[in-house]
Amino acid sequence: MKRNIYCLITLICLVISAMAQAQVNEGIIDYEVKVNLHRTLPPERAEMKNMIPEFRTTKHELFFNTHESLYKAVIEDEEPMEASGGGMHIRMQQPHVEIYYDAAIQRRLIEEEFMGKDYLIEDSITVIPWKFSGEARRIMEFDCQKASYFDENRKQQVVAWYTTKLRPALGPEVFNSLPGAVLMVDINDGERVVLAKSLEARNLKKNELRIPDKGIKTTRSAFQKMREEQVQRMRANGANIVIRN
Repeated sequence: MKRNIYCLITLICLVISAMAQAQVNEGIIDYEVKVNLHRTLPPERAEMKNMIPEFRTTKHELFFNTHESLYKAVIEDEEPMEASGGGMHIRMQQPHVEIYYDAAIQRRLIEEEFMGKDYLIEDSITVIPWKFSGEARRIMEFDCQKASYFDENRKQQVVAWYTTKLRPALGPEVFNSLPGAVLMVDINDGERVVLAKSLEARNLKKNELRIPDKGIKTTRSAFQKMREEQVQRMRANGANIVIRN
């Protein structure tokens, strides 16, 4: 009897060990972000559709370990995109944004550039009211499950697909509160899509995952207020300004 109990305990330990080894806890996920620029334009700026391309695609990387993550744009894709029309010339450039998250202490820091200045934003962590449908799909080699919610502040329908084969509380941008890693986010049915393209499971090198420390320290609410006031001033002066979240 004791021998059977010992064998059972050993088997359970082996299963738990195998599950831990099967879950990837460190590496880099490459994402493609595709934005429909025409759909993000407010109605009063509809004439700008003739001046900018319909879609813009950029690449981002998510560096992660057992409890931290750093999400940022790939440098090669920060070249400005230019468009013209109606006698006007528009120059669009990928803003510098780095999002750091420590799941162990629920801390988020964002290093963001606006109007040539860098800001270090201490962001608050909000509880996202995810709804789980039980639907499944495959992204890369991972079986994923669906979760969704409606963002009342931005009036956006958000759908996320996550896998439990990677560690929990992991994902691009601020979508990192699910019981697995988020590999796809679809906002407003294709208005903006964030899709994981590849995973490199490996130990991170020194400084690949760093805590942002550059810029004027502020809070998310103070930064948003400052940005909105600046945009309003520029629009009052006749500038065509579109802020994409």
